[in-house]
Amino acid sequence: MLQSLAGSSCVRLVEQHRSAWCFALLVLGYLLYLVFGAVVFSSVELPYEDLLRQELGKLKQRFLEEHACLSEQQLEQFLMRVLEASNYGVSVLSNASGNWNWDFTSSLFFASTVLSTTGYGHTVPLSDGGKAFCIIYSVIGIPFTLLFLTAVVQRIIVYVTRRPVLYFHIRWGFSKQVVAIIHAMVLGFITVSCFFLIPAAIFCVLEDDWNFLESFYFCFISLSTIGLGDYVPGEGYNQKFRELYKIGITCYLLMGLIAMLVVLETFCELHELKKFRKLFYVKKDKEEDQVHIMEHDQLSFSSISDQAASMKDDQKANEPFVNSQSPTSNDSSLNN
Repeated sequence: MLQSLAGSSCVRLVEQHRSAWCFALLVLGYLLYLVFGAVVFSSVELPYEDLLRQELGKLKQRFLEEHACLSEQQLEQFLMRVLEASNYGVSVLSNASGNWNWDFTSSLFFASTVLSTTGYGHTVPLSDGGKAFCIIYSVIGIPFTLLFLTAVVQRIIVYVTRRPVLYFHIRWGFSKQVVAIIHAMVLGFITVSCFFLIPAAIFCVLEDDWNFLESFYFCFISLSTIGLGDYVPGEGYNQKFRELYKIGITCYLLMGLIAMLVVLETFCELHELKKFRKLFYVKKDKEEDQVHIMEHDQLSFSSISDQAASMKDDQKANEPFVNSQSPTSNDSSLNN
């Protein structure tokens, strides 16, 4: 008896605080996912880093042995300066001296990466004025970009998602949930094909040092706005039609971001995902709902009373004119 009562009380407690328990599980799952990623990346990349460090150490030692007139301190100062310039997008290599980082097309590409929060990091402002302008430009431009993308996606999703789903639901009589799931999968496949697979094949041809995996990796890192910057198109030596290429990449990034947001919004409108998201939301208190209902009722009552008063005034104004008797005449008639 006591065990059954305890079990029922525990179940009742869990049901009452279901959202809090789900949220706690969500936080725990996210932390475990972070730890899992750290373990995998460390186990995969650490051996390659160790090999690269050993290789660079051997090359440095061999260079110092072949050039006895150069001290290790002088070499390190030179390398430090070269690496600092490389972080700003300036290379001392002879095959990269022909590419400028701040011509108009490169600046346009940089502005698009800043406003889309992709931020490859291959080119950064050199001057203090450029850094200050980048801050002001980003503070204004990033919310402006979010507003622009939201407005564009809101208009596109009406014609791409909602109307097709309603068409098949009403015209053919299919279940709306089933049609929405199939439509989301088809739209996701088309987006992956048009903005990942096909562009990856194109980048694989246009970039000499990229294979298909590296090209697909660049597309994903760019359109997900991660922007690691280890692969940036149009930076190769003697790139053909470099200005036009940079403009095309800028257009690709903007169109790809819009397509990704449309797909995400389409999946977020699925009934199953909505139910799943509600598990982690805080439920409104009944008192808040009652206050909201009372405020709504008061507003509606006042609006109804205002409408009724205005209707009475209109009726009085529209009534035919009738000569009303004065109070004295009424009194005399009563006396008679």
